[in-house]
This record gives sequence, C-alpha cells and structure tokens, in this order.
Amino acid sequence: MNSILITGAGPTGLVLALYLARRGVPLRIIDKNSGPGRTSRAMAVHARTLEFYRQLDIADEAVAKGIKVNELHIRGGSKEKGRAELGDMGGGLSPYPFVLSFAQDEHEQFLLEKLKESGIEVEWETELSSFIDEGGYVAAELKKNGKTETVKAAFLCGCDGAHSTVRRGLGLDFHGGTYEHTFYVADAEASGDAASKHDLNMCLGEDGFCIVFPVRSTGLNRFIGILPPALEDRGKPAFEDVAPFIENLLHVKIHGVNWFSTYRVHHRVAGKFRKGRVFILGDAGHIHSPVGGQGMNTGIGDAVNLAWKLAAVLHGRANEAVLDSYETERRAFARQLVNTTDKAFHAIIGQNLTGRLVRTVLIPHVAPFLLGFSTVKKAAFNTVSQIRIHYRDSALSVGKAGKLQGGDRLPWVSGDGIDNFAPLISADWQIHIYGEATEEMRETAGKHNLALYEFKWNPACGKAGFLRNTLYLVRPDGHIGLADSRQDIPKLSNYLSSFGIGQK
Repeated sequence: MNSILITGAGPTGLVLALYLARRGVPLRIIDKNSGPGRTSRAMAVHARTLEFYRQLDIADEAVAKGIKVNELHIRGGSKEKGRAELGDMGGGLSPYPFVLSFAQDEHEQFLLEKLKESGIEVEWETELSSFIDEGGYVAAELKKNGKTETVKAAFLCGCDGAHSTVRRGLGLDFHGGTYEHTFYVADAEASGDAASKHDLNMCLGEDGFCIVFPVRSTGLNRFIGILPPALEDRGKPAFEDVAPFIENLLHVKIHGVNWFSTYRVHHRVAGKFRKGRVFILGDAGHIHSPVGGQGMNTGIGDAVNLAWKLAAVLHGRANEAVLDSYETERRAFARQLVNTTDKAFHAIIGQNLTGRLVRTVLIPHVAPFLLGFSTVKKAAFNTVSQIRIHYRDSALSVGKAGKLQGGDRLPWVSGDGIDNFAPLISADWQIHIYGEATEEMRETAGKHNLALYEFKWNPACGKAGFLRNTLYLVRPDGHIGLADSRQDIPKLSNYLSSFGIGQK
C-alpha cells in the first residue's frame, strides 16, 4: 500500500510530493493532463514560499531562475505617474526580502526536476475516477489509457484544482461567486517603457488596468489584465483582438506573442478541507482574485503545512491528532485571504467613482509616497509576503513569551554569528533558546529526541520579539508550537505527549 496518493501536479501537488519524498514517505502523484501546464498565470513567488524552499535546499536555485522585482512603475498611458522602490523591501524580516518574478510554467518544470532527483516522477494521463475512505485506508480507482487500476493509500490528497474530483467526491460545498470581468494573459515580445525586463509595471486607465511582469527565460513580458468591455460579448477573442487595447493602454509596441489565454476569476472556499483520510489543498479548497499574487503561494503553504504532519504521523513522530490542525489552520487563512483580496479587487477594478479614484489618484500618487516610508514598506511586505500568517487558534499553538505566541512564524534573526533559520532545514521539531538553556532542558530534549539550539543573545533577538532564555518549541514548518518564558519542563513534556511528538 502506497502511503500517500496525490492527484494534481501543479505547484501545490509538486511541493507536497517533494516535501514528502525528502522525508522518505512513499507516494504516487498523478495528473490527468499529458504534461505540465504551458499557459500558467501565476508569476509572483513570495518570501514565505522561498523560506519553505530553503528547507528543501532549492531556494537559491529558484531565485537564480527568476527575476527580483526592483521597482514598481505605475503608469497612465505613456506617462509614469508614480514609482515605488521594492528591491529588498523586507530587509531584516526574511532571508528573501523581495518579490520574485518566476513564471508558473517554468516554476513547475523546476519543481518537476527536483522531484525527479528525489526519485519520484509524475504519472501523466492518469485520472482519479473514484475513491472510498475505508477507515484504515483509501481505495482509489485510477484510469490510464483505457485501463483501470485500484490502489490503496493511507491518505489521499486532492491538489486537482478548482474543478477538483476529490472535492466533489467528498460532497463538499464550494461557496462563493464569479467576478463579472474576463481576464487575459499573454507572453509577448514588446518594446516601450512599460515593457521593462527587470521591473514590475502597473498600467492604469479609466476603464481598466494591466500588470506587466518580466520573464527571465524568454526575455518576454507577461501581460495580465482585464478584457476591454468592447470585447466581452464577442465570444472567445484572439490575441489580435486584444493587442490594440494593450498597445493603447500601455503605449508599447507588440512584435509577437508566444501564447495567449483568457479566463474568469472566482472567489470560493470549500466547506471543509478534510474528511477522514482525504484532504484537499490549493485551488481545490480555495480560489480568489489575483490581487497580490497570493494564489499559488497559498497552495504551496497548504502543501507544506500538511506534508510535515503526514510525514510525522507515518514515521511515528506524532499521533494523528496533529492532522486535525490542517483544516483549522489553513481554512481560516483561506477565508481571510478571499475576503481581503475580494475587497481589494473590487476597489481596483470598480467602475464607480471610488474605483476610478483608486486607479487614478490613490494608487498612482498616494501609494508610492507612503511606500517611501520604511515602516509602511515593511508593513506591506509583511502582508503580501505571507510571513505574518499565524495559527494562534490552532490546538498546536500554546503559550506566549515576549511578543511571540504559539502559532506565530518564527521571526528571522541574522548576524553576529546567528542565522536561526539554518536549523529549519531538518524540517523536524526543534527547541530554540535565545540565551542559555537549563541543564534539565538539555536532558529533556535528548530524552524526546529533539534538537536543541542555543543562540547567543544579542539586541537583534529582542528586536525580533524573542524573550531571553525562553523556550520556543518550533514546528517543522518554522512556526512556534509552544512558547514558555520559564523553560517549564512539565509544560513541554505535556505538550509533547499530547501529540506524541518525538516518540521515535
């Protein structure tokens, strides 16, 4: 019996498979398509995703394959109305204090290569037709080339997109709606100020907008925008129909197109993310507007959150109670994200007076001015980069010490011989003490087979929110499980025993 069956080989499924493979968990990953996607939309890779990639030892290579976005240019036609320096806008907050432009199709190829290096290959043209949770395992029926195969898996993970077979098989609600606008996306060769090879351009007009990302591998630009109202009722438009509107809005000259597609955007969250031994992740569980480039990054966050829990349970390093926290943690964030991106999206694309003021005054003139202040820039980075995600309401989150609570992402501290993210590459539970651990704490860590890291106290530790000589039990995904200012051994032991952590 394979331990894990993953259906869907987009970024969410690939990261889930890669994480599990690196942890030595047997798995199969299938996809009904003939190969990886070629007409992807996601471009932005945020800091939290790169922090997870550092745990997989692939972050530096991912950064090298993408483009660090240095500046945001806000344009109205041929004129630049505002500019905001992005660069290392999150300096001191993350090892990756920038937004990375890395096209999803190339991103998927990169993940496929890393997965293959781990000994796993995607089974293309293989479709999940049905499944039954038998209590002790999941029985799934797969179809490929007209042949049917029945497999047994300890768990089934549906990473199969907005039209998820797994979600439908579970009978889950998918409440929400569809935005009235149609989006277009194109990889095209263009010339003009808005066709930068290194920066992000946002072009705003009275009736619409277009965002332009640089794509490293092709030297082309990725254009993402709203289909002009005049084309909405003409059926499925060709790029030749849209190109004149792009050229007029951006004042660029388009010389050729690599690919082009149109799509509708939905905003929905599934009623549940888990039933028994079956889970849904990524677009199968939540879809929302493209504001802030959150979709792909959120799916990857789902994958990491679930992967370490599945690996711990299957390796006997935690009991199944930890699996209950997946839905609690990730669905709460998905609902919050859909709500906030929905409001932001309506504010940007609204055709009323408010929408026009946002596009013509607030974004071009006010936003760049505010982003000139370091506190505002860091606050914006905290939000967009997803490093502020916390799980304080989770059963796995206990205690408070200093400014930090159980469930918070472990703040990054670097310098003076310290890099407290370096030990996270183990992707295992560990104890952090910023200062000095007691001898009893060292003995308890050894007893439970937990790595203990003592970091020399310096002002940066206090600035990050840590309390000196305090116990921080860190989860495999870099979030704090338990915080206790007294290094309370009974409290730590009780926490570990509650979830069976460190049993082997």
